[in-house]
Amino acid sequence: MSDQAATADIDSRLEGHRVELTGYCYRMLGSAFEAEDAVQDTLVRAWRSFDKFEGRSSLRSWLYRIATNVCLDMLKAGNKRARPVDLTGPTPLAQAALNPLPENTWLEPVPDGRILPSVADPAEAAVARESVRLAFVAALQHLPPKQRAVLILREVLAWRASEVAELLDTSVASVNSALQRARATLADTDSSAPDTANPLDEEQRKLLDRYVAAFEGYDMTALTALLHEDAVMTMPPFDLWLRGHDDITGFMLSIGASCAGSRLLATVANGTPAFAQYKPDPDGRGLVPWAVQVIDISDGAITGMHCFLDTPRWFPLFGFPDRLDDAAS
Repeated sequence: MSDQAATADIDSRLEGHRVELTGYCYRMLGSAFEAEDAVQDTLVRAWRSFDKFEGRSSLRSWLYRIATNVCLDMLKAGNKRARPVDLTGPTPLAQAALNPLPENTWLEPVPDGRILPSVADPAEAAVARESVRLAFVAALQHLPPKQRAVLILREVLAWRASEVAELLDTSVASVNSALQRARATLADTDSSAPDTANPLDEEQRKLLDRYVAAFEGYDMTALTALLHEDAVMTMPPFDLWLRGHDDITGFMLSIGASCAGSRLLATVANGTPAFAQYKPDPDGRGLVPWAVQVIDISDGAITGMHCFLDTPRWFPLFGFPDRLDDAAS
């Protein structure tokens, strides 16, 4: 094999693991962009050291070892990402104010296609989807970094304790102890996931169709009928979050009134239905990116509207254009 062909073969073998490694690093770091940076660093380190890879473990295990070390190094700063609901109580509408916090405060959304590799086993696919839901990834952030790695490797990726011990250069007993502590911590956090099916069942599709119609028509009566009475609305980078359909619709008609006339384009994020929200350009030139909305559904109602507003970052990540013209809207 020529040097060029050998290089292409190594590149192909490493790239074949990119999606699953990104999913792993996202669960560890809570940031789509940091996860991609971590994976790129992992693959560069692996490429540079490939001649030293002796095959004593699988290529996959070797890459996970490198990725784990990269993530642990990134987590040494001690920052853990959160949702607005993890930091404060709900704000009554009368006291609502938009106070932004730094970007690295927030748990970030991520497109399913970047973190969930295709698998044939429906049960395995379901576990993977549940493990990237916003609530679960937020709960992971409460764990010390090594416990986080142990729990993801053991409970999400189904590695054996001996494999995890080898990856972390520790004992099986230490891995089992870390897993017990991690489970106890997660039991004390709200990591409950919405009950959205995959693919969406007919009732859920109709609910989302009605949501799009209500939001695009800015029909608060119709929207209220779709929201659970304890539904929440979050808006990172603002720490404000609202609970209850009255406060949510009241906010949309007051501080959020500029969203009238928006258009929603369907996507998927964190194993959940999502939408790219475009709102009217103040200059009157079509529609401009505003938010990626991640939607929670439970018991036939919308229970969460998580609106990520840092649009210069999100829309390219999700593959959406930077503007819709009036004809498209």
